[in-house]
Amino acid sequence: MASVTKIFGELTFSKKVMAEKLSKDVYSKLLATIEGGQALDESIAGDVAHAMKEWAIENGATHFTHWFQPQRGGTAEKHDAFLSYGKNGEIVDRLSARQLIQSEPDASSFPSGGMRSTFEARGYTAWDPTSPAFLLEAGDTKTLVIPSVFLSWTGDVLDLKTPMLRSMKAVSKAALRLQGLLGNKKVKSIKVFGGPEQEYFLFSKQLFETRPDLIICGRTLFGAQPAKGQQMEDHYFGAIKSKVIEFMEDFDNELYRRGIPAKTRHNEVSPNQFEIAPLYEEVNLAIDHNLQLMDIIQKVADRYDLVAVLHEKPLGGVNGSGKHFNMSIGDNTGANYFEPSSSPQNNLIFLLSLGALMLGVDKFGGLLRGVVADAGNDHRLGANEAPPAIISVYLGEYLDAILNEIEGIGAVTDKKLSEIYLGLQDLPKVAKDTSDRNRTSPLAFTGNKFEFRAVGSSQNCAEAATLLNMLMAYGYNEIADGIEKSTAKSDAKAIEVLEKVLKKTKHVRFEGNNYSEKWHKEAAKRGLPNTKNTPEALEQFLQKDVIKLYESMGILTEKEVHSKIEIKLEAYNKIKEIEFKTAMNMAKTLVMPAILKQIGLLADANAGIKSAGIKTISSIASDIKEANKVYEALQVGISGLNKELTMAAKADDELKKSKLMAGKCVAALDKLRVAVDTAEELVADELWPMAKYQELLLVL
Repeated sequence: MASVTKIFGELTFSKKVMAEKLSKDVYSKLLATIEGGQALDESIAGDVAHAMKEWAIENGATHFTHWFQPQRGGTAEKHDAFLSYGKNGEIVDRLSARQLIQSEPDASSFPSGGMRSTFEARGYTAWDPTSPAFLLEAGDTKTLVIPSVFLSWTGDVLDLKTPMLRSMKAVSKAALRLQGLLGNKKVKSIKVFGGPEQEYFLFSKQLFETRPDLIICGRTLFGAQPAKGQQMEDHYFGAIKSKVIEFMEDFDNELYRRGIPAKTRHNEVSPNQFEIAPLYEEVNLAIDHNLQLMDIIQKVADRYDLVAVLHEKPLGGVNGSGKHFNMSIGDNTGANYFEPSSSPQNNLIFLLSLGALMLGVDKFGGLLRGVVADAGNDHRLGANEAPPAIISVYLGEYLDAILNEIEGIGAVTDKKLSEIYLGLQDLPKVAKDTSDRNRTSPLAFTGNKFEFRAVGSSQNCAEAATLLNMLMAYGYNEIADGIEKSTAKSDAKAIEVLEKVLKKTKHVRFEGNNYSEKWHKEAAKRGLPNTKNTPEALEQFLQKDVIKLYESMGILTEKEVHSKIEIKLEAYNKIKEIEFKTAMNMAKTLVMPAILKQIGLLADANAGIKSAGIKTISSIASDIKEANKVYEALQVGISGLNKELTMAAKADDELKKSKLMAGKCVAALDKLRVAVDTAEELVADELWPMAKYQELLLVL
């Protein structure tokens, strides 16, 4: 592996490259957009496009693509050659200003949630200059990739990046408003930072290819529990196998070349499960980098005859994979609003930011469950390996005690105000020394940021970031409204409002074990929502106050919210249908023939014993009966699942269908799985048609 500092960002159209390729004036104007949040000066687009094209061709690129994030998940791209006609009809390489700023891919086959007809195919991608262009490698082929947003020809949102960028503006506007009321004139711009920790599984490619369920669904639909799973707790942070270290080193190398700051790597809880975490960056870039990471990991794994699986629950009975999304908010002065400092004024905005988040969770906390709801994550959330469906906030014992103290101050006098400001000087110790971590909490303060632990490993963090930004903006605006209405003295207004906020939101704070049954009962008493599956969780987005929130902040219109949920429900139903059909097909074509072979093997053994004049072994007859019983159970299981799936298909809308899928169809699959897993324990290894859990978990 080459020196990180030498290769870091070599495939990225970085600020360093921009400074070399662009004039000082053009570079300065582009930087004002990238760092200062100013609107792009389109007069510079031609110069930027030319420099970008020249750099790409110098590095071997022949094509360019606008790279965007459709609502179906993942990323999308359409490649165009630089090839064009010159003034005299000659062939030239060109990337024009218009080609850089906007492209027009066919949008007909992307999900629209009923917003447009299939024949209304026109969609536009538009360059996002705040995320650097980069080179995509495939063997010797290189393509210039231009991060973009995706909109319909009428301007409706068709992607996940656009709402996130809008939410960043919303939280910036709200935070600046609050800072203005506090008299902080030095604050001119707000930035949101993020860092997604990515969990994943590695499987032997040879074993993976024996499992149609892994290939088609990304997870195993069947599998008897192995003798050794994760019960010994010896994998987490254990010594990394040599082959995996080689893979990780290569993986890091590819990330560094693209300017992705991978920082940590380690074994996770389940055997063959691992995690990679980056340094934190501005949230838009952090999410673009994570999407690149999810693509790169597949390619690097293939070099080592491995398959990287990002599904939330590839195997039953062992931990699934999440993507802990770390978030903080700061400003142009360098302040981090989630990090206590030695400045009482900064600590006041720290406390008000905590209050803002809790106000958002208090009013719209159920949406945090909904924003991570999908077919994969339903297998993980709520189990003792991931946050429960109940959303609460963990602050740590010391910080919780400070908030309780402020909550009980009563009328704010000059003396109390002085004591509070004096006490705020001691807050920095909270960040490092006395604030423990709570791995069971879905939303935990971890010293200088919040960690949202419910995002699924295959998901795009843009949706979680969008919602967290919205909740923060809502909270900041509520606090600002309170300060404006307060009749207290100027210095006391913020503390007076904070006291009220802490009282109002205390029921969303929880410092204990979120996995415990006791907490579930307590949460019900507090009135906290607890949605069990994707259909229930997604319904919350259709409430009037939720739609009003999206619209008031200019993030999504009512039509776009309904479209978003329709797309999610449709995706859920399609995924479940694929799983159910795959399960029935595997049971019919792989498992049942294996049982028949086992019965035949036993019958031949029984006949051979008889022909040899040996007394019949009664246990063989018993084994034949047991195998026959399992064979019949499989027939019943297949028939039952097919019946429920047929009934679900008759539902007249996606929500009704999804509820049947999540209820009766899943229950029918569970019954079929019992029969298949029983068969696995009866059939001889040489006859079993797919890799077992023990192999998948231990062999690389």
